[in-house]
Amino acid sequence: MVIHRVEEAPSSRTTWDSLESMVRLKVQEFIQDLLEEEVTELLGRKKSERRDQVDGARGSRNGHGKPRRLSVKSGTIAVRRPRVRDVEERFESKVLPLFTRRTNEVGDMLPELYLHGLAQGDFELALRGLLGAGAPLSSSSIERLRGKWQVDYETWSKRSLAKRELVYAWADGVYVKAGLEKEKAALLVVIGAMRDGTKEVLAVVAGFRESEESWADVLRDLKKRGLDAPALLIADGNLGVWQAISKVWPETKQQRCWNHKIVNVVDKVPKTAQAEVREMIKMIPYAPTKAKAEQLRDDFIDRYEDAYPKATKCISTDWDRMVTFFEFPAEHWKHLRTSNVVESPFASVRLRTDAAKRFKKVQSATALIWRLLSVAEKRFRKLDAPELLRDVHAGREFVDGILVVTELNKRRAAA
Repeated sequence: MVIHRVEEAPSSRTTWDSLESMVRLKVQEFIQDLLEEEVTELLGRKKSERRDQVDGARGSRNGHGKPRRLSVKSGTIAVRRPRVRDVEERFESKVLPLFTRRTNEVGDMLPELYLHGLAQGDFELALRGLLGAGAPLSSSSIERLRGKWQVDYETWSKRSLAKRELVYAWADGVYVKAGLEKEKAALLVVIGAMRDGTKEVLAVVAGFRESEESWADVLRDLKKRGLDAPALLIADGNLGVWQAISKVWPETKQQRCWNHKIVNVVDKVPKTAQAEVREMIKMIPYAPTKAKAEQLRDDFIDRYEDAYPKATKCISTDWDRMVTFFEFPAEHWKHLRTSNVVESPFASVRLRTDAAKRFKKVQSATALIWRLLSVAEKRFRKLDAPELLRDVHAGREFVDGILVVTELNKRRAAA
């Protein structure tokens, strides 16, 4: 039997090896074509047409500027901005504004790289590896970009919130280790769900600790900027936020995070029993009704009260705040049982800020983490069944997740 070896086609190998450069070339050609099309639209005629051949034509082409390097996620390309003359107003491209050197997506990479473990001194090397040797980057330009985040954060922190229709809010404190600070500082974070189901970061504020006064300052500032009270606040067991919300927004109902509660209870039993205890507790927040949840709680207490009294006492502590979510639509329960809405985007933040003293000043940490959150916010998912948020926002009553049809609810719905 004769075995014939199939040689790989040279053209195929060449194409694969040059794929990245081919993609960048196509992107470069596409953007250049867009720039030329902008001029065509402005002047009212194609490049080959004379002005006197087209009615209403104005101005004329005047060659191109010098090649401009532009960093995009696929690498760094070079384009030439078309120039025009004899027009009433100076031509400025919407595709490539003056002084633009990188796309917004490239700028969004920087905080994510930093908080995923990339040291400041490695920025330039890493980005040149991603964007190509011709990328218009330098240590000073990166530092200016970080300085811009601080300015943007301060502007963002003063924005009006008067038009927001807030329904739910999640609050949590994230501790940041700053190099020149003796103690870790708490970043107090509030994320809200609006009437249309979208989620938005509302506050990222540095506080010395998660005290009542620190949280009250955050909530008072949100209220001062026009934000109405949410129907429900979800947070962990820290007493500061509960006392603060009772003073600033007393009408807001309160829900403690079940993840934190489960951890607190499990910590009070020996390691040999923790898996069994955890499985039994996890059933409680997934009960179909409030009465069933209370029954499961009582079963847990009956089973473990003699052996683990601290654990059974912990499960009963602040019970009313543990089951408030039953007063809201069942379709929203998975969002309301825990503070995961804040915890999830902060997973990498907690990892990096605990691993090393990355921040010389708390202010730097606050601005950078806010920038990361603003990038993550674009990927926040809407709440399930957003149409039910209208009923919650209107103050309609739910029992065990089901809307109660009453005359008062009918009037509220009509309003």
